[in-house]
Amino acid sequence: MDIAAMVEKSCLGSAVEEVVERSGGQLSKVFEVRRNAAEPVIVKVYEPEWAWKQAKEVHIYGLLKDHLGVAVPKVIHAEQGEPAFTVLTKIDGVPLSEAEPPDWKAVYVQLGQLLAKIHRIPQPAYGYLTDEVLEPLPTNDAYMRRQFAKKLREFGELDGDPQLAEDISRYVDQHAELLSHNTAPVLCHNDFHEGNVLVDPETWQVHGFIDVENAIAADPLMDLAKTECYSIWGNADKLAGLTEGYGDLPTDWRARTTLYRLYHSLELWDWFKSIGTVDPLDSIAGDIAKIVRR
Repeated sequence: MDIAAMVEKSCLGSAVEEVVERSGGQLSKVFEVRRNAAEPVIVKVYEPEWAWKQAKEVHIYGLLKDHLGVAVPKVIHAEQGEPAFTVLTKIDGVPLSEAEPPDWKAVYVQLGQLLAKIHRIPQPAYGYLTDEVLEPLPTNDAYMRRQFAKKLREFGELDGDPQLAEDISRYVDQHAELLSHNTAPVLCHNDFHEGNVLVDPETWQVHGFIDVENAIAADPLMDLAKTECYSIWGNADKLAGLTEGYGDLPTDWRARTTLYRLYHSLELWDWFKSIGTVDPLDSIAGDIAKIVRR
C-alpha cells in the first residue's frame, strides 16, 4: 500500500517526508502524511467490504463544512478502486480521551456548542445515512421502534440474557410515548465521544472532531445520549458543561436521553459480542440493567 503515492497523486507538488499510521478502526486504516513545506494530511484507506463508507463520509463532511468550518476535516480527494482512499485535511490537537483537562466543564461546554451546530442541519426523514437516508421513516417513533426491535433480535441471536431482553422490551413499551416528542430529524454524528474530539492540551480549546462513519438522521438527543453513554460516565461537571454549551433542551430531555442511552448500550453489547470482544459485555449488561430495573 503506497500511501505516499496516493498523496502525491491527489496533492500535486507535494513532497512526502513521512507516513505515520494512526489509530484506525476495523473498517479502515488511517495515516498521517507529513509533507515538505505543506500542511500534513490524513489518508483513510478502506477495507474492501467497507469501501461504500467512503461516499458517506464525503457526503457528511460536505454537509458539515458550511456549519462547522475548520472544526471538521475538508475532503481534498476521494478515489474509488482497490483500495478506496480519501485524503483529508488534518485537524490539530490530541484526542480528548488522551488528555486530562483541569476543568472538564469548560471543555464540555465547547462540545455542547459543536453538537448544537451539527444539529442545525435538517434531514428529510429518520434513518441511517450514507449519501442519502436509507430505508427512511417519517417519524421518530417508527424509526426507534424499528431500531429497538432489530437490536433486541440481534441480542437474542447472540445469546443475550432472555430475562434482560424481556426487561428491555418492557421498558421501551412503557416509555415509548417519549419517542413521539421529536418531530424534526437532524444530522446526528452518532459517535461524539472523547476519542473523536481533538483538543489543544495547552489552551484546552477544542479544535474539532472527526469520524462521521456512524452518522444518522434522528432526534438530536440521540447524540447527547451517546456522548453521555460513551464518555461522561456519571461525571456531573461533564454533563453540566455539555448541556450548558448545547443550549435550550426540551423539558423531557432527561427521560428521553435515558431511553436513548439504553438503545446505545444495547447496540454496543450486540456489536462487541458479534466481533468476539467479550470482556466488556457484563459491564454493559449491568448498565442496561440499571436503567430497566430501577
